[in-house]
Amino acid sequence: MPTLPKVIILAAGQSKRMDPLPDKNFIEFCGKPLLMWQVEQLRDAGFRDICVIGGRHNLDELKELQACTRTPKNAQYSHQKAKSFFEVLEQKKLEDGMAGAVLTAEKWIGDDAFLVVSSNDIVESSIFELLKKAMKKAGAKMGGQKTCGFLLAKKVTSYFPGGYLKLAKNGAITGIVEKPGAGNEPSDLVNLVFHYHAEPKKLFSELKKTTTSRDDRYEVALNALIQEGLKGAGTGATYVALPYAGNWQAVKYPWHLLSVWQSLFATMTTGMKKPKISKKATIAKTAIIRGAVIIEDGVKVFDHAVIQGPAYIGKNCIIANNSLVRESHLGAGSVAGFGTEIARSFLSHNVWTHTNYIGDSVIGSNSSFGSGTVTGNLRLDEKNIPVVINGEKIDSGMNKLGAIVGENVRVGINTSIMPGVKIGNNCFVGGGISLAQDIPDSKFVYGKWELIIKDNSASVDPSAREKMMNKLKR
Repeated sequence: MPTLPKVIILAAGQSKRMDPLPDKNFIEFCGKPLLMWQVEQLRDAGFRDICVIGGRHNLDELKELQACTRTPKNAQYSHQKAKSFFEVLEQKKLEDGMAGAVLTAEKWIGDDAFLVVSSNDIVESSIFELLKKAMKKAGAKMGGQKTCGFLLAKKVTSYFPGGYLKLAKNGAITGIVEKPGAGNEPSDLVNLVFHYHAEPKKLFSELKKTTTSRDDRYEVALNALIQEGLKGAGTGATYVALPYAGNWQAVKYPWHLLSVWQSLFATMTTGMKKPKISKKATIAKTAIIRGAVIIEDGVKVFDHAVIQGPAYIGKNCIIANNSLVRESHLGAGSVAGFGTEIARSFLSHNVWTHTNYIGDSVIGSNSSFGSGTVTGNLRLDEKNIPVVINGEKIDSGMNKLGAIVGENVRVGINTSIMPGVKIGNNCFVGGGISLAQDIPDSKFVYGKWELIIKDNSASVDPSAREKMMNKLKR
């Protein structure tokens, strides 16, 4: 058995809650796909046997990453010896959820202990020292039973739609309750998917015989093992909660990207005392750059532009005259056009703006905004902004949230986009309208109005302006 256990990363989800944005595994943060951030974090911590579980919808992209180089039209990145980074396996039945993903890796895991990691959770690198210490204790006795693993537990102060842990006084897990609903939580500990299984055969056996009508077969099987363990049965398993107090960021909904990029960016700028600017960037003398800012190759920053950190400016971006970029991420090839303000937003690659306000928004790649178009980001009553996800209104938990825009979108001039509105992929939105509802993929949106023309009965005194100018001169 290797010094550290095998790791499987769950990446077969179809990211339906992220709509209209693409598969979150391949969204680039600071020039690197989210999945590679996670793989490299594991490898830096010493884990070497890593397997990514994908599905037919993303298997080709996973294999491209595995093969070292992936070159989209608008961005480039490369990883040395990427083949050694991870294996790729296909989960054939996506409807089997997490249980199906784990069983997909059964032969690859064999009899070895393994760690299950979800691509939905972003954590600090320090977590791995915590995990390593806990792994050494696996197998110790607790309540007369041998511990067979642990689940990472994060204390929360407000309701999160995930799994919650029920605990005994000694820290042993007595049950997992999936999405109990606000007010029904059995504890304040959310179950993060960093699960260590020291005896995989017990789990595989239970998964194969477990059936459920919901997407919780893995949790039901694990619960069954736990209950058997509590009874002292030989087929059961005792799992303990491993408390984690560090930073945690879920990646379930589009607005989570606003926090995720800053969390990942913080790992790049620890101890940074001044902006990091590529020698291949061109910066005007009158431009102002303050705080934690990374500016990549080929960037051009023009006169009187201001960049206030934290800010990431990707390769070949343009920050035009009199523009303001603050606390935002601009992917490769993006443009903050003349007089534009981009505040607390995440822009993917090739997003173009010109005299716009983009606030607290998430914008997909190859999208652009006509002059004068703005995103609203604050309700009149200043309450939290809801977003419709799969037909259900979800409280974003944010009282400032702008637009969520898919890929290949064009918005005309002088259009207003209301807070929390989603615009689907491949949409064209006409000018001079107010957008207050979500737009599905591949739609053309325009407004109807009546132009009224009638005889003019008023007149203008030709000397009136001259008289006014004379008064101003006094």
